Amino acid sequence: MKTGNQSAETDFILSGLFQFGQKDAFLFVAIVILFAVALMGNIVLILLIRLNTRLHTPMYFLLSQLSFMDIMNISTTVPKMTTNFLSNSKTITFLGCVIQTFLFMVLSGTEALLLGFMSYNRYVAICHPLHYPILMSKKICWFMVTCAWTSGSINALIHTLYVFHLPFCRSRLINHFFCELPSLLQLVCQDTSMYEYTVILSCLIILLLPFMAILASYACVLSVVFQMSSGKGQTRAVSTCSSHLIVASLFYVTGLSTYTRPHSLHSPEQDKAVAVFYTIITPLLNPFIYSLRNKDVIGAMRRLLS
Repeated sequence: MKTGNQSAETDFILSGLFQFGQKDAFLFVAIVILFAVALMGNIVLILLIRLNTRLHTPMYFLLSQLSFMDIMNISTTVPKMTTNFLSNSKTITFLGCVIQTFLFMVLSGTEALLLGFMSYNRYVAICHPLHYPILMSKKICWFMVTCAWTSGSINALIHTLYVFHLPFCRSRLINHFFCELPSLLQLVCQDTSMYEYTVILSCLIILLLPFMAILASYACVLSVVFQMSSGKGQTRAVSTCSSHLIVASLFYVTGLSTYTRPHSLHSPEQDKAVAVFYTIITPLLNPFIYSLRNKDVIGAMRRLLS
């Protein structure tokens, strides 16, 4: 790849989330603990869904895919960050930065689309229960997952190839804790304003459209739920939908706030703080929000432990 007056073999430098002083040791330990809990929570949820036949339904199939994406997503950023801290180093190779950028964009885009499909699953289950076996068949579930992975991969490939062919003529210091697109554009020495419009456009398609679809589907769900005569049914439906809405809002809002602003308005400190939510906090909360508020998952865990 050509990178202007810089060779592709030149390493990048990540400023990191924390420095090497003792005051940041507590933050480092906290990040490691959150990483371990997120991995364990998502792995346990996947195992429960695979081992319990009662959870072999479209909803839990999509949920297992979400947990798998969260495991890969958090593993794309946190291990490198912790390794740099322990080795007293801040470097990342050019190829490593390319791979990290590509993987993060693939997983984030795929998860954004999958969350939209999960809201469709709830919409069909509540608003069209008699047609649920047809509208959410196994073939359609696999089609949704394939569509999400393919779209996320194509979007990530296009942006990654384009960005890493731009000339990086400025400092190789990336003011972030991982290689993220807005931070990389800060190092480019040519005008990227036109390209930023394509980034915003792709984000509106990948992030905003699924988010709007989620809000629309839940508006329909709530209109049906509040027509129910059973108060218990209303409570259970609202509880199930609110769990998904909490996760989706946290993921989409933080992602849109980062990728729909021009790089001239970006603040490194703010970008790092916001990125923590969709790289660490969301993968951490996903399995617990779905499992702790879901009687089927709790029952499966009790049967497994007993």
